[in-house]
Formats: sequence, structure tokens, C-alpha cells
Amino acid sequence: MPEPELIFVIPTYRLRDVCETVEQYDENFWNNGHAARILVFDDSTVANHEKYYSGLEQTKTWNELFYVGPAEKQAFIEFLNKRLKDRKLESAVRNLFRPSYGGNRNFTLIYTLGNYMVSADDDMRPYALLEDSPESLAPDEICRGKLMRASANGFTRRPLDILSAFTDVLGKKVGDLPENFAKGELVVDTAMELETNVSTGLARDNSLLLEKGKVGRGGTVKIAQTFRSGTNDVDALELVELFLADEEQTDPDTLNDVYVLVNFRPVVTNKNWRIDCGVAGYDNTVGLPPFFPTRLRFEDYVYRLWIQQPGIVAAHVDAAQTHIKNNYMRHPLAFEVFNEEVANLLKRKFKANVRHLNDLTIELGYEGDVTIQDSEQIIERIRAVRDRALACAKATENETRRTELERFACNVERAFYGFEADFFQQNLSRIVDDVVNDIRSALELWPTLVEICYFRQHTKPLPQTRVKNQRRE
Repeated sequence: MPEPELIFVIPTYRLRDVCETVEQYDENFWNNGHAARILVFDDSTVANHEKYYSGLEQTKTWNELFYVGPAEKQAFIEFLNKRLKDRKLESAVRNLFRPSYGGNRNFTLIYTLGNYMVSADDDMRPYALLEDSPESLAPDEICRGKLMRASANGFTRRPLDILSAFTDVLGKKVGDLPENFAKGELVVDTAMELETNVSTGLARDNSLLLEKGKVGRGGTVKIAQTFRSGTNDVDALELVELFLADEEQTDPDTLNDVYVLVNFRPVVTNKNWRIDCGVAGYDNTVGLPPFFPTRLRFEDYVYRLWIQQPGIVAAHVDAAQTHIKNNYMRHPLAFEVFNEEVANLLKRKFKANVRHLNDLTIELGYEGDVTIQDSEQIIERIRAVRDRALACAKATENETRRTELERFACNVERAFYGFEADFFQQNLSRIVDDVVNDIRSALELWPTLVEICYFRQHTKPLPQTRVKNQRRE
């Protein structure tokens, strides 16, 4: 078997804007003495591919750049269906790799089988926003950060060696990790609920605290991630809270604040409810479970459940990256709030109904039922958000802000079916049922597809295009 290599991937649906991401990470790798294949996995339509692909060809990189877009993905799906020889499975295959947050990431898993994969979203950058006067962390503290005005002084943009941070840990045993890694059961965010990562309220600062626990020296690091600055890992309701609390903000999609890291240190844990696939690395040498193929933003929740197996651990590495929150082709905030509420409901249901975990998949016992209590709790919580937005609109003297607040309140009410309990219950049940069926069929089919592609990888590359861009010398 050939030695595993480290492959860098960028999953995107914004081909127009991915070129800057490619060049910044390529430059970071070169400046730190690394060579790594870069693969762009594009969820664009054929029309957007034809419109923006030339931008990739105009990039300049030291590393080889490859592209997997609409044509390559179609060829790959046809290859799978030909090997499966079962027309009844064709829709399941397309669903597993359909254009979505999880579907696109499943391409990255298949194309990097047998290797190590480092992934960054198209709106990530390989530097950290760090406070100019770092403070020492408490004994049980892993990271501390705070919200600061984007225009303020007191913090610096600092590039870090991203790939070295991942190669230090991926596929390694706990006993072989650098001595500066703290060890424990899991990490708790002081500003978020543990198992769903739902914000517990607007907090201007937060800490990640290490919960004590014995980590076996023989455990293998299968998943790792950097810390994150910029907009951090905040949920849609927290973005709403920031909008409501800032009298100067007139656009709910434009933030006046950035999340700045005060200090951080690496850690390895038995569990990780904070997995952030936008800044993650994976030991994919023998395959991993699929991301949930959903358009809801919780595709990585599968790994928060899967990582709890004995002998598998997760790491926060000694590096950080920055999220710049690209609003291009992003859903309106009210729509994101709705999606997040559905995702959080599914997170709770899945966690309570895990039957079995193994190397390539998990078995879930949840059938998709939604109770009246489930829907009423959501309506009550979001109606209160709508009412606060209207109260802020009434109180402000800024006409532009008042208009945006009223528009947001109206959009939230529409997104949640007018807060009409029976109508909302009916539609929520339908959405949840569809998502659960898609996820369960994907989890069942995945091991077969991994087996097919694992052996194909060693004989012939999967469909991909070498981008004819300019190579730096």
C-alpha cells in the first residue's frame, strides 16, 4: 500500500469567490515549506461553473490545483451506479452526494480515501485574529476569546502553520502527541449548550473549559480541528442577538464585531461536541462515516456522535484560522434561524437514539416523529425573538434600522408559518421525516460505496480535472 499523503480540500458552492481562498492557503503552505495537492469540490450549477471556472484558471499557485465540479461529479455517480448494478439504489446514491453541505463533503471523503484530509471552507483564511496582549489561561481553560469592534485596535492578524499543526496529530496515538497537549474527557464552551452548541445567550466573551477524564495512550486521533476567530462558531440566533443589541447596526447580515482569540492551547479529548468541519482535518486512511447529506447546517453532527467510540479521540491543534462570513449566496437570516431550529431538534433526537457505532457508520433508532411539545417549544422561543425585534424597531430613532428590524420580524414570522401551531407542526413533521429518511438511507449505503472506491483509488483516479492555472516557481 502507498504511504498516505496529506490532501487539502475546499468544499464550496461559491465558485466566484473560491479563488482567493485557494491562493491564500497555497501561499501559507509554501511559506511554511509544505507541498500539498489542493482539491476544490464545487457544488455550483453548470451555468455558474461556465461563468466562473475561468477564475480558477487565472489563479497562481505553487501547489497542484484540481477541480471536481458538475461534470466530474456526474461521471463519478455514473461510475458508482454502474458498479452497483441496481437501479433501485440510484436515487440513494444521488441523495448521498446531492448538492448540499453534507453531500459536497461526502465527495471530499471519497476522493481522499486512504489519505489524510485537511478541509477549509471557502470563507476561511489561514491566519488568526489574536489579541495584542495575551493573557495566561486558567489551569482548566483551553481557549479564551471575546467580541471586539472590527474597526478597533488591540488585535493583530497573524498567519500560522496550518498543515504542521495537523500533521502533528492526525493518525497519531495519544502517547505520541507533543507534550504540550492537555488531555481530558471533553471541552465545554461557557457560552453554549454542550450537545447542540446552541447559544445560551449573547456573551461578549467566552472560554473553552476542559472537563477532566483519562485519555488512553493508545487512542488514535481520527479528527482534529484548529481554533477559530473572525465570526467564530456562532449560531443564527446569536447573530440575531448581536443585531438587536447593536443600535448602530442597520443590516442583520453585516457584523460590526469580530471574535478575537485572547489565548489558546492544544488539547486531545475522548469526546468532542465542538467539532467544526470548516476548519478540520481527518485521518481518512481506512475510511470514515459520511456527513449527513442535508441542506441544514448540521452535517458534521454525525462525527460528534461517532467520535465517542473507545480508542478514537479528537484534538484541537495548536493553530487557529479566521472565518470572514461571506454573505454571497447565503440564505436570509430568518431562513437560517428556521433551519437551525430544525437541526437542533434533530440533534437532540439523534443523540437520544444512537443504537450502534462502527468504523464507517452509525445506526440511529429515531424514526422521525415530532411531538406537539417539540413544535410548541420552538414557536414560543422564536415568537419571543420576533417580539423583541419589533420592540427594538419601535425604540430606535434610526429609520434604516427600524425598517430592517421590521423586515426581519416579518420574515421570521413567515419562515415559521405565521406561528400557526397546527400548520407549523404539519410542515415541521414533513421536513423532519424527509431529512431522517435521507440520512438513514445514506448511512446504510455508505460502507458499500467506500469499499468500491477504496480499491478504485489504487488503480485509477476518480474523475477530476487538473486546473490549467499558472504555477509559481
